[in-house]
Amino acid sequence: MDLQQMRYVLAVAETENFTRAAERCHVVQSALSHQVGRLERELGARLFERTSRRVRLTAAGEAFLPAARQALEAAERARAEVAAATGEIRGKLAVGSIPTVAAVDLPAVLRDYHLRYPQVRISLRTGSSERLVEQVRDGALDAAFLGVQPGYRPQGVRDRELAHGQHVAVVALGHPLAMEKEVDLCLLAEEAFVDFAEGSAARAQSDEAFAAAGLRREVAFEVSGVELMARMVRHGLGIAMLPATFAAELPGLRAVPVTNGPVRVERLVWSRFTPSPAASAFLALLDADADTRPPAE
Repeated sequence: MDLQQMRYVLAVAETENFTRAAERCHVVQSALSHQVGRLERELGARLFERTSRRVRLTAAGEAFLPAARQALEAAERARAEVAAATGEIRGKLAVGSIPTVAAVDLPAVLRDYHLRYPQVRISLRTGSSERLVEQVRDGALDAAFLGVQPGYRPQGVRDRELAHGQHVAVVALGHPLAMEKEVDLCLLAEEAFVDFAEGSAARAQSDEAFAAAGLRREVAFEVSGVELMARMVRHGLGIAMLPATFAAELPGLRAVPVTNGPVRVERLVWSRFTPSPAASAFLALLDADADTRPPAE
């Protein structure tokens, strides 16, 4: 088997369609189908179940896929290492971030990185801090920006603190609290909230602040994204609590300082293993020393 055959199998598995897989790989469908079939004969097992409606991995295909991904990643890493030895940074850089990152201007950082290393293919994923840590630990991401409560240390990765920040109450412009210069948690506990899912790091920062004050609050609406949260607050369905630096950028809303409000710590995390040349260059751009900061166990 060769790497091209593995790429074809991966493309078919991800698109669940031979035609779309061929388009992704920039080959005619007959050539892709021929190579997949040739690999199946070599392995002595069918990798896909083919019907008129869909293409689905067989048990053998499910078993083959992880090893194929690892082989392709290893080959790409080898090419990147050789290029780095000659002074050229290339390969892939996968970055993750919470939607409310404020410690860095992430679009500007990625732009600067692209200008310095145009041969590197950059990708960005957003998600919860917990999921991002998992993806860095599993190797799906090279680095990620988190927002967590003070004292939290992600396990199995290297990390450094980027910034501390206070949360503010975010209310609609016509809300009675919009006229206040500062509010306390006792007053906010009377309001309905729009917040992230219970158990998430983004939610825990506010939950712990209210619990520490001996207060209970009602989270009437749970959302997964900041844009929906902001829209619901604008429509007067509830209020929210977000980092001050991020909340200031939301149009049509008022950010009100909170006495003894939640504190968020933004952290940068990256793999505990030797980073790729592309990842090393990214960490250097952020002034993160990947070699001397031990991971939390």
